[in-house]
Amino acid sequence: MNRPAYSMQTVRTNIPARMDRLPWSRWHWLVVVSLGITWILDGLEVTIVGSIAGVLKDVHTLHLSDVEIASAGSIYLVGAVLGALFFARLTDKFGRKLLFMITLGVYLGATIATAFSFNFYWFAVCRFLTGAGIGGEYAAINSAIDELIPARTRGWTDLAINGTWWVGTAVGAAATVVLLNPHLLPVNLGWRLAFGMGAILGLAILLVRRYVPESPRWLMMHGRFDEAGQVVSMIEREVMKEEHRKELPEPQGSMLIRPLGVVSFGQIAQTMLKQYPTRSLLGFSLMVGQAFLYNAIFFTYGLVLTTFYHIPDSNIGLYLIPFAIGNILGPLTLGRLFDTIGRRQMISFTYIISGVLLTITGWLFVQGTLNAVTQTICWSIIFFFASTGASSAYLTVSEVFPLEVRALAIALFFAIGTAAGGTLAPLLFGILIQSGKPLQVFYGDLLGAVLMAGAGVIALFFGVKAERQSLESVAKPLSYVEEQRTDSDLPLNAPPQYG
Repeated sequence: MNRPAYSMQTVRTNIPARMDRLPWSRWHWLVVVSLGITWILDGLEVTIVGSIAGVLKDVHTLHLSDVEIASAGSIYLVGAVLGALFFARLTDKFGRKLLFMITLGVYLGATIATAFSFNFYWFAVCRFLTGAGIGGEYAAINSAIDELIPARTRGWTDLAINGTWWVGTAVGAAATVVLLNPHLLPVNLGWRLAFGMGAILGLAILLVRRYVPESPRWLMMHGRFDEAGQVVSMIEREVMKEEHRKELPEPQGSMLIRPLGVVSFGQIAQTMLKQYPTRSLLGFSLMVGQAFLYNAIFFTYGLVLTTFYHIPDSNIGLYLIPFAIGNILGPLTLGRLFDTIGRRQMISFTYIISGVLLTITGWLFVQGTLNAVTQTICWSIIFFFASTGASSAYLTVSEVFPLEVRALAIALFFAIGTAAGGTLAPLLFGILIQSGKPLQVFYGDLLGAVLMAGAGVIALFFGVKAERQSLESVAKPLSYVEEQRTDSDLPLNAPPQYG
């Protein structure tokens, strides 16, 4: 990648301050919509697979067993883990924009191929590739969002975007009610058309993403200050035009940067384990707790309703729609409190209350006092809080580490959390559900509750005060240079003068 000759020299820049002082505008909504689609697609994929679980067991479709269906969920997560790690490194190396275009393309191809599955093995491979595309999206998207959104609204914006996972859930649930109705479509056609929805949505958003620029902070990290300045100036002109302003507030402060470019794995390990060990513990625990809870419940949601409450396969979506709406409302209503009350207080609260409520619901399930409707109501209450907590996990790992390692940090914690807490969860719950014994399922619920509540306790002690703070003040870039008296006259975005 071509760099200016002075890219590794010390440069004074106010690019982060210029981005953070921007008023909210339609341009920011463009970023939210075009990048936030990732979560909608992921929610759509998970919901479709959960809703069609019963249909895929039919002898006229793929004739899968409960364990094979649950295994497909685990395979999807393995793909997401490996995709996140692979594409994250490329995201830090080649840029946010290039990779969020590539990863969406991978998702599109894989989800179309899934619709043409003819046996378990083809289905599993397609699920793996679909997961790889979505996993790669996580790193590129969360990095870009945090680096483009003003600091004062970063918490709520990130939570709201991550909460759109449930928009995908609601859309998928509503669509499967129609597509899986045997009176409307043949049983072996409806589930295939369901995967086509994701492809259509992804293709549409691929066109919109062309208008989202590269992250100025990433350009700065790679010494491309002229390009970064041009991007920020373009954004400023767009914001002033939209808001009918003649000028913007003056940016507050600047910093000295000596760009490092792509950092080594050794530097990444030292940053996470030596410089920020408690933040690493925090990110790990939050990711493990939410990954286990979500993947256990949603990859087997349809199996619980059909096995224990005898709900027809075609009606599963009806129980997912109100459930999804409740989960959407969680981040939207509680999200602003993360920017006002604070990250540590709200993260610990949402995680601990989720664990407590899951334990109570599991006990009621064992006692046989719940039916399909009350079970859905209980789950909706739990995930009103859990969805907010889960979204805050991604927010946390994307803002508490330095700029140079941001994408890989997101991917690493997503990978560790998913592998430790999420990959085995669908398979475990599939086995527990197949036993037909509510008590066995309750043991799985207890494990999920302990992981969530435990993560909340860790957040209470090690949470980071990141609300309304610039990313650079939460975690100084590795390329940050301490101020010296002789540096005060360096011009912005220009190399120092020697001789």
